[in-house]
Amino acid sequence: MAAVTLGRYACRRLLLGSVQVLAVLVAVFLLVEALPGDAAVALAGDNPDPARVAAIRAAMGLDNPAAQRFATWLGGLLSGDLGSSLVSDRPVTEFIAAGLPTTLLLAGVTLLLLVPSSVLLGVFVARRAGGRVDRVVTAATIGLHAVPEFALAIVLVALFGVELGWLPPTALGADPLADPAVLVLPVLVLLARPLCAVTRLVRAAMVDALASDYVRHARRLGLTRARVDYAHALPNALAPAVQQLARTTDWLLGGVIVVEAVFVLPGLGTSLVDAVAGRDMPVVQGLAVLFGVTTVLVNLAADIIAFRLAPRAGSAA
Repeated sequence: MAAVTLGRYACRRLLLGSVQVLAVLVAVFLLVEALPGDAAVALAGDNPDPARVAAIRAAMGLDNPAAQRFATWLGGLLSGDLGSSLVSDRPVTEFIAAGLPTTLLLAGVTLLLLVPSSVLLGVFVARRAGGRVDRVVTAATIGLHAVPEFALAIVLVALFGVELGWLPPTALGADPLADPAVLVLPVLVLLARPLCAVTRLVRAAMVDALASDYVRHARRLGLTRARVDYAHALPNALAPAVQQLARTTDWLLGGVIVVEAVFVLPGLGTSLVDAVAGRDMPVVQGLAVLFGVTTVLVNLAADIIAFRLAPRAGSAA
């Protein structure tokens, strides 16, 4: 049984990712089709005239068979056309362009803080496994991870935004790019649960790595503890954490709807909620495709990085 090379593994995952993207496109179309209500009726206004509804349906192509509409939509996606909003007639790409900067900013700042803090905390605790520090940090991370985002957001808003007045309670009327203070509380909410999850994964993997044969051999060779821990044990301990970071990145880039709603942030999650409420199918489809493809690509990159950090043996293709 020959070891699977990184290149072969990447090709396999890329092929699987392509199939997953196609499955996402089909699922998005079918789920949007299953949404209750009629976009033509919604656009026709209150007490719509049946003739007007029929004219709107014909103009929008809603009276065509589902297979034909899917083929037309898929052809547009392949050419880079995500369609136009049924409500405002704006291109779907404009909705993405409007919400993406805020979501990317939230995700970027959260990840920038999450990666070093969770890795360092996980390693710090693992080197003291079984001690008082380990027990305290483990209990704290388990407790904090159990708190839902909306509950933590409300507590932070009430305490730091209303009671103490240290930070803006919401981003209403503010530009997050020009006024970074409005991002502090949302980032803290977004950081809390991933920090707990990644820290615990790094801690567990690091404890296993420190007890492995290759680490014991490195110690017998007289290497310093820091070199053994960080140069030999840590790379293998990071592999499971990379998978969790991928899920966190996907969660962040998908637009954390609850956090954006609580703090009135105009991100992609908010755009998706508004589109669903308005039965704006092209916007819903465009955003869902963006989230789905992002999920596939992020997890593909994470699998390849994890394979590179801790190669797995397998049968040759």
